[in-house]
Amino acid sequence: MTDIPEPDRVLDLPHPRHTKHLFGQEQAEAEFLTAYTSDRLHHAWLITGPRGIGKATLAWRLARFLLTTPMDDGGMFGAPEPPNTLDAPQDAAALARIAALSEPRLYLLRRPFNLKTEKLRAEITVDEVRRLKSFFELSASDGGRRVLIVDCMDEMNTNAANALLKLLEEPPKDVVMLLVCHQPAGLLPTIRSRCRVLRCAPLAVEDMAFALSAAHPEKLEKPAALGELAAGSVGQALELNAAGGLAIYEALLGMFAKGSLDRATAIAFAEAASARGASEKQALLFRLIDLFLARLARSGVAGPAPEAAEGEAAILARLCPDVVAARAWATLAAQLAARSKHGRAVNLDPAALILDMLLKIDDTAMRIGH
Repeated sequence: MTDIPEPDRVLDLPHPRHTKHLFGQEQAEAEFLTAYTSDRLHHAWLITGPRGIGKATLAWRLARFLLTTPMDDGGMFGAPEPPNTLDAPQDAAALARIAALSEPRLYLLRRPFNLKTEKLRAEITVDEVRRLKSFFELSASDGGRRVLIVDCMDEMNTNAANALLKLLEEPPKDVVMLLVCHQPAGLLPTIRSRCRVLRCAPLAVEDMAFALSAAHPEKLEKPAALGELAAGSVGQALELNAAGGLAIYEALLGMFAKGSLDRATAIAFAEAASARGASEKQALLFRLIDLFLARLARSGVAGPAPEAAEGEAAILARLCPDVVAARAWATLAAQLAARSKHGRAVNLDPAALILDMLLKIDDTAMRIGH
């Protein structure tokens, strides 16, 4: 099979190892470079932040830098000048091997492809982590510094995480681990404590515009609304655009625009999202419900944000008028996120699950209104 999907790639966009420009993460780059030039390079870096803001692109940029920057002290000619940028020399032979995933000093740990089922596995398993043993056994004479990229830590099962922890506790010499993570709170505390955190920030409006233009040269419909709904995440904005996410979000908002939920409309909405072959649409809808609740809670604390859909500000202000209401919506968001995760894991009927979530949102809105 030739076209094996890559789990760490967004839609049909170039894989992060091929992405030429990284936008909006200058602070994270500067922090890593300072650690490197001051001889405080940690063996494990936990690269954190929301999905789609460039964490994996940063990891690959760091890997190219580490694998093309000499480790020696210059010998009889003295130590070379410390680098002032993470740019790798364009004539470095390793760059082509890194792009082709054939560089022996680089290991990419990600969800594997199951040749029997011809599908990606749902998790990074302990077997994948155990394969690191031969990579870590390379000596310095076999190629100097080595780099491990894990994309992403959130997809590791418990056994795999425990196996990686042992490597973090006794790190091999001259190995730098770049661990991409969307939600570090979900990791084992012992893993977090053995890593240096490198935080990536959601993109500002200007950086978001540049990144969207670079990733999607064709004109996007409602780019400002996409950027707002995606909360500074280019990856999420492009996924929303490809899947018609704005229209779905507008329909979701519309159900709560005029008071109580119309049950027939809610049933039709849930059934449309759970038709045969609509698994991607279902996943998107669960994410949009989570975004809706997050934006609701935020509006009660921080006030109105730029609209992601026409009329959104008025709906959010009515449903979440104060901090007390914001607390109720935040609690519901956590409950529904856990329920949807469990429901999908045990294959509950998605239409019934979505309808139940909508009814619970309506019930909370009624209680707040009263």
